[in-house]
Amino acid sequence: MPANPDQVLANLRELAALTSDSNGAQRLAFTATWQKARDWFATKLRGLPVTRHLDAAGNAWVTLPGASPRSLVLGSHLDSVPNGGWLDGALGMVTALEVLTALASKYSAHNNRPPFTVRIVDWADEEGARFGRSLFGSSAFAGTHTIAADRDRTDSNGITLASALATCNVDIDRIGEATREQENIAAYLELHIEQGPVLERLGLPLAAVLGTKGVERHAITFHGQEAHSGSTPMLDRRDALAAAARLALEVRELTLRINAERHSDSVSTIGSLKTFPGIVTAIPGRVECTLDQRDLSPEILATLYREAVAASHRIAQEEGCIVEWSRIWSIDPIPFHPHLIHLCRASIAETLAAATRTEASQAKTTDAAPPAEQVLSIPSGPLHDAAEVARTGIPTTMMFVQSLHGISHNKIEDTTEAHLRLATKTLTWLATQS
Repeated sequence: MPANPDQVLANLRELAALTSDSNGAQRLAFTATWQKARDWFATKLRGLPVTRHLDAAGNAWVTLPGASPRSLVLGSHLDSVPNGGWLDGALGMVTALEVLTALASKYSAHNNRPPFTVRIVDWADEEGARFGRSLFGSSAFAGTHTIAADRDRTDSNGITLASALATCNVDIDRIGEATREQENIAAYLELHIEQGPVLERLGLPLAAVLGTKGVERHAITFHGQEAHSGSTPMLDRRDALAAAARLALEVRELTLRINAERHSDSVSTIGSLKTFPGIVTAIPGRVECTLDQRDLSPEILATLYREAVAASHRIAQEEGCIVEWSRIWSIDPIPFHPHLIHLCRASIAETLAAATRTEASQAKTTDAAPPAEQVLSIPSGPLHDAAEVARTGIPTTMMFVQSLHGISHNKIEDTTEAHLRLATKTLTWLATQS
């Protein structure tokens, strides 16, 4: 079943030109530009034997009926962060469209239907950039939504999430009805850029995804003693900033140690820090910081958290401070389906083998691509809609394509054309095997 990588590239460029400015992509969810992107996508369905509808949470579903109602779903998202890249989310949607188009063309040429139903889903507000609520549409689909907590979330202009949804004809009190879309789904696949540097560092174009890492996210406050910076001797200080700074370094070291001991790839980040009173002539009496910890193993994630808490109390005591922790948010690690991961690896191996055979024929060499068992499998640090789908028990997996310089959520986000072509061919192969 031939899919057309050239069409994928053309559509990606067309979407970027339509919804980006000099600073990058501007498809912020529930805005006019996001709706423009969705309307553009709908025009690409003209002439195809498909239907399109919005569910109760604003997710957009496209259906190519098959001989069986059991469906394969290809999903991603069209929304972006402000000043985002041209591939994040959009690549998965545009490539899914090409796979569906190829299937429809293949079977309609013989006045037939695919043996299974094929669906595309554009999840609403994957990024959460506007209201701070990531995976909005997919969590409603999964039944893990939080209407009470989300109703009054506001954007930078004071607009509530509930009112923004209403402008898109979505009633926040009914988003739970999106779970109805789970019926008859046999498998879910998602193609995404890696958003990190691992594949580029290893010189690999593609990888299967093992699952999404769990997250522990906490607010940490150190209380010391505010005092004059000029008159307080160094040994008499109870400097809350000194304690927070030591914790930031300690967290980095303990994460590196645990990675070495457990052969894991945990990450820990103190991403924000605020000092009070925050003036040059005062020793900080209070410091608030945030800690984000991630790993695919629940046990390792628990160890990271436990050791960070212990380190904070030891440091606080040594600096004459006290420390308080409060949980901001957490999510368990979510592994993907073993059989689909295997099929993803096999599909990558087959695509690379075909490319290698072509190159070897042209160069008259006998180079060989790696077998499936040698194809890289990696966890995803960022969360994705696939994680919410997997939480329902629907067999799920993802495939990553290399990101240049490991950069995403930025206008310079990029992937080579050669790797985008390989990703298109591989997703097509995987879809037909799944």
